[in-house]
Amino acid sequence: MFRWTLHGDGRTIAPDAIVKPEERLTWPLTIGIGAQHVVAMFGATFLVPLLTGFPPSTTLLFSGLGTLLFLVITANKVPSYLGSSFAFIAPITASIEADSMGAALGGVMITGLLLAALGLLVARIGTSWITLLMPPVVMGSIVALIGFNLAPTAYENFQQSAVTATVTLFAVVLCTALFKGMLGRVSVLLGVLVGYGVAVLRGEVDFAPVAEAAWIGLPQFHHPEFNWGLLPMFLPVVLVLLAENVGHVTSVGLMTGRNLDHMVGRTLASDGIATALSAGFGGSPTTTYGENIGVMSATRVYSTAAYWVAGFAAIALSLSPKVGALIFTIPPGVLGGVTFVLYGLIGIVGVRMWVDGKVDFSKPKNQFTAGVALVVGIADVTWEVGGIQLTGIALGTLAALIIYHLMSRLGRATGTEVDREETPAFATSRPGSGQVRSAGDGR
Repeated sequence: MFRWTLHGDGRTIAPDAIVKPEERLTWPLTIGIGAQHVVAMFGATFLVPLLTGFPPSTTLLFSGLGTLLFLVITANKVPSYLGSSFAFIAPITASIEADSMGAALGGVMITGLLLAALGLLVARIGTSWITLLMPPVVMGSIVALIGFNLAPTAYENFQQSAVTATVTLFAVVLCTALFKGMLGRVSVLLGVLVGYGVAVLRGEVDFAPVAEAAWIGLPQFHHPEFNWGLLPMFLPVVLVLLAENVGHVTSVGLMTGRNLDHMVGRTLASDGIATALSAGFGGSPTTTYGENIGVMSATRVYSTAAYWVAGFAAIALSLSPKVGALIFTIPPGVLGGVTFVLYGLIGIVGVRMWVDGKVDFSKPKNQFTAGVALVVGIADVTWEVGGIQLTGIALGTLAALIIYHLMSRLGRATGTEVDREETPAFATSRPGSGQVRSAGDGR
């Protein structure tokens, strides 16, 4: 597990070469690349606990532990970092409003266990059924409505300090447009730092909690409670995580020149177990991260050794309560500005799935599938029956699945529509990474 072959002299990489997962550079270089992975994931990973109210230090701890667990379960064959998942923000927020943080953690834990079970199923029967159940128009609609469903939350934060929010928003946009390479990949983090500086000048930041916090200590731990009536809000997230993981494995396989399809079951199980473990102690749910794939693409270093370094570094950061307190000083105005970008990008990932999958919107079944699902999600239609609460994301997901498959079956039965095969489009992206990648573009 901890043995890597030295790549060449360990200091240089030929123009047409890559450092494979089972290889490494010298340890000083490997540690430096691991530090880049920490910086790349940090901006988006700490935003999820800020937006949901979960403790940031706990999230960092289980982000690091989850990454190490992922590497163990995948036998060091799939380089990946597990950061906080944005797909859970809407159901977590709704669960906290309806019940408590414990209820939200319970929903996250069950979702993680379901994803792990799904990983075991995929390991046995493969992934072909995923495309049949969720063709690009369905998957794109589900991802898009999750992003757009969060728009009101972003606006609530924006209104609390419109000036700071506007500065933050344009700082993210300008950093993305002006910078290449590593700086471009952490544009969200840079934008937050600029917005935070403006907030400090405007007197919107209270540093008293930071001064009172200890330098070293354990994170805050919370435990899950189970409100089964809230569980349906979380179930659509399983479909999104499924697509993210398939896309991640395919992208890494393309970049390393390997077929890693046989690892999809393990990656799903790893992600699910890591999510359930994190929820068991109050941390945010996890998912594979686009920023870190971007770092690999830029450095051409796919060594899992760098990810072990990143995982241990995240754990070390989590053991400083002062770091968590500093993160929590970020005011609503900064969050409002950055979430205008982040939530919008989640929606656009869904649109990108339609483009990559060559979805033909001249077909009524595709028009109805996407149109109805998006309106239900954006309007956040809520339906409570028998103590079970179905929100816009759950109902929009059901609408997309039912409308597509119903119209497809009726169309074939009546001859009103001839199906044309569509290209699968599994997208993996982390808002703010400067990239939206599909499984087919090899970036």
